[in-house]
Amino acid sequence: MSRLANTMQALKQAKRTALIPFITVGDPTPEFTLPLMHAMVAAGVDIIELGVPFSDPMADGPVIQAASERALEHHMGLRKVLDIAAEFRQTDQATPLVLMGYLNPIEIMGYQTFADKAGAADIDGVLTVDLPPEEAEECAALLKAKNIDTIFLLAPNSNAERVKKMDTIGSGYLYYVSVKGVTGAGHLDIADVEAKLAMIKANTALPIGVGFGVKDAVTAQAIAKVADGVVVGSALISKIAANLDNPEKAKQEIIELLTSMRQAMDS
Repeated sequence: MSRLANTMQALKQAKRTALIPFITVGDPTPEFTLPLMHAMVAAGVDIIELGVPFSDPMADGPVIQAASERALEHHMGLRKVLDIAAEFRQTDQATPLVLMGYLNPIEIMGYQTFADKAGAADIDGVLTVDLPPEEAEECAALLKAKNIDTIFLLAPNSNAERVKKMDTIGSGYLYYVSVKGVTGAGHLDIADVEAKLAMIKANTALPIGVGFGVKDAVTAQAIAKVADGVVVGSALISKIAANLDNPEKAKQEIIELLTSMRQAMDS
């Protein structure tokens, strides 16, 4: 069983919900990311999603697009992301790491080389936004051989058949996109999310993380009541964007937000 599956199982037994922050690696500088990762773990997060900067992040809203642009200015790419993950593993063997990004950098590297390097960096999961389950079998098999989970995005309009397809090929957890559109957009309708999760849970045994609209402790608490994981991204990266001249303040505000979410989710 993977580190990711073990973490989700332990949380379920403890009747707790996973807090899963997303950050863009290298934003605002490469030196900022590693200390932030450790600080987030100390604040009570359970899994970290590492965004791989990409020049055409079509599923991301303006906040994360800008984060990618800032990281790319420092030539942050897939190989450097894996290097930072490996450095994190030198002192943290417990916290699962999930790479989240787009297919192009993986294809350029090559599926086998990517699987080898992700395994060497001790990555636990890979979520490729533009790789649907119908086209993912080859890559998923190579990752599975390295004990790395393949995670899929589940859209609000997904039907039962699609959930079953993701359940067959995917592992770790499913990431349910709670609002239509790009990251950071839209209003989160908790009742609608709860109704959709009921259908999803009827067609998969995988845990379900919910993101794309979680902005504060109140929404995190509400989602925690119906999901297995709460994913927060744009709300964190907004703190960086607002404090580009003061990275330590950005880190402090990120940790304060995550701490408030953790407390609300556990209350």
